[in-house]
Amino acid sequence: MTLQERVTAGLAVERVDLAAAYRLIAEFGMDDSIFTHISARAPGEEGEHAFLINPYGLRFDEVTAGNLVTVDLDGNILRDAYGAGINQAGFTIHSAIHAARPDVHCVLHTHTVAGVAISSMEEGILPLNQWSLQFHDRVAFHDYEGVALSLEERERLVADLGDRNVMILRNHGLLTCGRTVGEAFSLMHNLERTCRAQLAVMSSGGTPRLVDRALAEHTAGQFEAWSKLHDTPGKADAEWAAYMRLAKKRHPDFDS
Repeated sequence: MTLQERVTAGLAVERVDLAAAYRLIAEFGMDDSIFTHISARAPGEEGEHAFLINPYGLRFDEVTAGNLVTVDLDGNILRDAYGAGINQAGFTIHSAIHAARPDVHCVLHTHTVAGVAISSMEEGILPLNQWSLQFHDRVAFHDYEGVALSLEERERLVADLGDRNVMILRNHGLLTCGRTVGEAFSLMHNLERTCRAQLAVMSSGGTPRLVDRALAEHTAGQFEAWSKLHDTPGKADAEWAAYMRLAKKRHPDFDS
């Protein structure tokens, strides 16, 4: 899908990419009814320091580029074609990170069965396989404080996140950050598979074979080096382009 094809009806690339991420999270079974959220920094013309997020009440497979809500860091709704506002818990989490991390373009949060299960275990992610080694020693943790309705939690959440791009919200779910929507989605897709594989191993009755710490660190470094190699301004993200083609094939209205 070319840039020209993605920017339809005057909608910015940021909106099109984010709407695709919503549809793909639903496509891969990582949504949770009308709850959880994905956000991305809004186009500059929609408001300074504003971000895009889903309208409250829509399923992820109903989100389009045009009905995404624009909200600023103070919670003021700047654009809302659907008219239902946003989820307050979503605002608390996403506004905190967008305010504290200018390097982050997209924040993705899920409540999957596998993710919630791993978030409910003291051990977190174990070094069991190549998927998990991407996250070795690179995961932040934030303790559960109840439904995220208090804006006071934002300070503690960003302090726990620090400069990391992956966080386990204890007893709650998973969160990833990306310099692009594609990066945040790819991290979440791999994190979700990591959680599912770990649960499969733990329930198999077999003996888990842990990768030793030195090799785990080496492999995590390889993932980081690969990421930097593809971190060239203007360079296309081949994996995200493939996912965009899938979104267009399965959900042709997402960019409307």
